[in-house]
Parts: sequence; C-alpha cells; structure tokens
Amino acid sequence: QVQLVESGGGLVQPGGSLRLSCAASGIIFRIYVMGWYRQAPGKQRELVATITSGGSTNYADSVKGRFSISRDNAEKTVYLQMNSLKPEDAAVYYCYARVQVVAATRDNDYWGQGTQVTVSS
Repeated sequence: QVQLVESGGGLVQPGGSLRLSCAASGIIFRIYVMGWYRQAPGKQRELVATITSGGSTNYADSVKGRFSISRDNAEKTVYLQMNSLKPEDAAVYYCYARVQVVAATRDNDYWGQGTQVTVSS
C-alpha cells in the first residue's frame, strides 16, 4: 500500500511563510504526479499545485507568484513553499500522488491525511 505523510502545517501570521512536505512510501514503481490540494470549512477541495516527474508545474491562479512546488524524485517527496500567506489560504492541505505500484499496471490516486494551515494574527 502507498502512504503519503505530510508535515509542516501550523499557525502563521498574514504575510508569513510555511513549507509543507509530503513523503511517499510503500510499494511504488513510479510516481507520475505529486501535488497539493486544500479544503477550507464549508468549501470543496481545490487544487493548489501539482508537479510531474519531469518537473512541469501547475498552480491555482490564487497562489501563483506566492507558492512554489518542488519535488525530490529520489526521496519520493514533494514540497510546497508558501509565502505571503493570506487568511484565505487557511485550510487543510492534502498531499496527492498518482502512483503506479507495479509496472504495466494502471496508476491510482493516493491522498495524505491532511495538515492544517491557519493564517491569523
């Protein structure tokens, strides 16, 4: 089974920074895409940023220029550097990965447990 373990959430003041990390473990042949989604109370889960194994990135318009996603393929880890945080960035942030467990089989989506990010003065 594939596990995604997030770390790095917490409380930060508006304008501050946080760095989230997510490490994948288990039986993994290949990880195609890793990324972050978030869900605020009363809202649907939404894309924050994704990154492919080749390094191509995709960001939600609301975080462009403030957040940066990166990835260490060897360590099966994805990072999200969040700068200039706003109160509206507060949410539970979920790590995501599209993983091929065994060669020549279909890939599947996996999710972490989530880490809380609170932006408040």
